[in-house]
Amino acid sequence: MYFASGALARRVEKLALDTWKDTNLAPSHAYLLMIVLDKPGVQPTALVEELLLAPSTITRLIEKLEQKKLVKRTMEGKITNVFPTAKAKSMYAQLRAREDKFYENFSSILGKEETARMVHQINRITDKL
Repeated sequence: MYFASGALARRVEKLALDTWKDTNLAPSHAYLLMIVLDKPGVQPTALVEELLLAPSTITRLIEKLEQKKLVKRTMEGKITNVFPTAKAKSMYAQLRAREDKFYENFSSILGKEETARMVHQINRITDKL
């Protein structure tokens, strides 16, 4: 199981990198940015829950997107909110198209039903672990 899950992760990562390369963003940055675009003012804790990443990883992703002038953070007391910039907003259609393309590429290999079952099973197993 250990080696099989690692091999699957590497293959999915390669497919994702190939799909997202024209955005000049790593897939993890792109997915985080799409959440920020869909939910302006989102808090990092919500990003942690949605992307299933560690808080420190979310912070690093946000910092990288800030460097690229795609997001900005604001503070309300101790609460941090993350907002998209105009530059990020201009990329929205391209990001969604890449997300659709990734799903199409993956589904063309496994089929749509098998892909849906696999995603459901992975999420269910992840919740249990």
